[in-house]
Amino acid sequence: MTAHSKPIPLKLVTITDSYWSAYQKLIQDTVIPYQWEALNDRIQGAEPSHAIRNFRIAAGLEQGEFGGMVFQDSDLAKWLEAVGFSLAIRPDAKLERLADEAIALVGMAQGEDGYFNTYFTVKEPGNRWTNLQDCHELYVAGHFMEAAVAYYYGTGKRSLLDIMCRFADYIDSVFGPLPGQLRGYDGHQEIELALVKLYGATGEERYLRLSQFFIDERGQEPNFLLNEWSARGGVSHWTGRVTPKPDMAYNQAHVPVREQAAAVGHAVRAVYMYAAMADLALHTGDEPLLEACRRLWTNTVTKQMYITGGIGTTHLGEAFTFDYDLPNNSVYAETCASIGLIFFAQRMLSLEANGAYADVLERALYNNVVGSMSCDGKHFFYVNPLEVWPEASQRNPDLHHVKAERQAWFGCSCCPPNVARLLASLGEYIYTAGTDTLYTHLYIGSEAIVELAGQSVSLRQETRYPWDGEVTFTLELAEAAAFTLALRIPGWCDGAVIFVNGQPAEGVRVKKGYAYVSRTWRSGDNVSLTLPMAVKLMEANPNVRSNAGKGALQRGPLVYCLEEKDNGSRLASISISPEAVFDAKFDSELPGGGGIVLEGVGVKDGEESWRGELYRPLRREAGRIPLKAIPYSLWGNRGSGEMAVWLRLSN
Repeated sequence: MTAHSKPIPLKLVTITDSYWSAYQKLIQDTVIPYQWEALNDRIQGAEPSHAIRNFRIAAGLEQGEFGGMVFQDSDLAKWLEAVGFSLAIRPDAKLERLADEAIALVGMAQGEDGYFNTYFTVKEPGNRWTNLQDCHELYVAGHFMEAAVAYYYGTGKRSLLDIMCRFADYIDSVFGPLPGQLRGYDGHQEIELALVKLYGATGEERYLRLSQFFIDERGQEPNFLLNEWSARGGVSHWTGRVTPKPDMAYNQAHVPVREQAAAVGHAVRAVYMYAAMADLALHTGDEPLLEACRRLWTNTVTKQMYITGGIGTTHLGEAFTFDYDLPNNSVYAETCASIGLIFFAQRMLSLEANGAYADVLERALYNNVVGSMSCDGKHFFYVNPLEVWPEASQRNPDLHHVKAERQAWFGCSCCPPNVARLLASLGEYIYTAGTDTLYTHLYIGSEAIVELAGQSVSLRQETRYPWDGEVTFTLELAEAAAFTLALRIPGWCDGAVIFVNGQPAEGVRVKKGYAYVSRTWRSGDNVSLTLPMAVKLMEANPNVRSNAGKGALQRGPLVYCLEEKDNGSRLASISISPEAVFDAKFDSELPGGGGIVLEGVGVKDGEESWRGELYRPLRREAGRIPLKAIPYSLWGNRGSGEMAVWLRLSN
């Protein structure tokens, strides 16, 4: 294996960025409080969450029936995790008190054996662990484990951590290879990566071994999920009826994980599992597991990923389909799936410094994930399309899952709290550090403290990225020391330039997307990095049928789109020349406080000469029109209308 690196702890990274600080403030001041109201069913016009009420019923504080999805508890877990991250970067006594009360409620709902799950406590108390394929008990437990670790690191409080250690100990007694134990695993992966985090926080190796068991057991014969399905008579939790024999590829349980070569099945489950596999490869040195991670990564990002960093093609099962099947209007590209892809990328970066991982992380973060949340922090996309015709979304049953406007909340609301926890923890994704190398993966204005060459080094990064490609670093350290700064050169960038203390950097090595600057550093040294941000017209692999004869605009890490608001309706009738020049201009009216838009010229098919006929002999009539493209991440913030990322190319 190559040399490993570790993320810098969240409390040692302060984001001071003109772009991202606003998002973090939005998360802290708006999103987290708004989601607390949603969890308490206090958002007028939004689908109820039931989450807090379910816990109150399970704790015996009120009477009632369970409400919501079988895995509804996980929404509270992700909210608590976001709170833990938020408190790590900005203390807030009122928020902490609120979270402490929620944690106490969780503790009241916990049984003497350590188990809790409000669905099974309230609705099916005798049926725990009988339908792991559908009911996601371990998935829910995993999210609470992640929340416990984040809250412990953020506040130093062990209350939720102790609750989850009791639960993990109980799970460890139920599942495993010993006689009397269940040789099983969850239908929805999550606990695997959560147990690794719990191991990191507690040092308890049983948790690491349990994660390894769940990963190793998946896909083995006899197949646990098939046996479980047979034991319950094939009855589905979702329909209450007997169902056909389930396809184990949907659960990534068709073959053992080390034999899997392509991303299949439910997209979120897949990338959560891949992230756990990478975690285990890092902690155990398991080379076959790492090789499987590389194969699955390559298939996912080179054959099944949208240009926006979205993954998962179909709404039927929220799943991958097959290589190069990437339709733009019926896409799924669930927000949670891109977040899981970011988790996977982060872990691969800790295993091996390869800029390809960070390129995808950046693509998914700046486009699909940020684009899923409105600028007010109160509306969200679950599905992230690359082409929208609002009337089709409303009237075509095959497109009902595609929304032209973000929603206030969802009955299955996994995505909004997932966005909150990711953006609150963003400081953990900027840097990783090895013994004598500091890697910069993302260009985000920040201040970090890291141990290098035996001493504490302070690093200040300043930039206007993603609008501008100029980045500067300033170091402060007590004594001169020799170490390496590894700066990512993004895959979209041509002609990067590095200066040290105003002079061209000497002896720079470029390897797998990173420029390594090695020298004896002194306090006050500065590094400047210039990443030219040319506007690029992108094309898709010819095997992507949906994008044949089309191009998409990209500048830096941002993918751009056309909206009806700027370009009129019938966006599908617009074409651009392959040689078209688009100018990057600052627009102060852009949603979110202003940013770079792209302006150019295109051609639009006319309709003036049509006389009501549906078809006629070809008689191309088109006129030149000005075009304005905005960042994909900002679409849908100015009302409902058409949107398109991929545009026809004219001859």
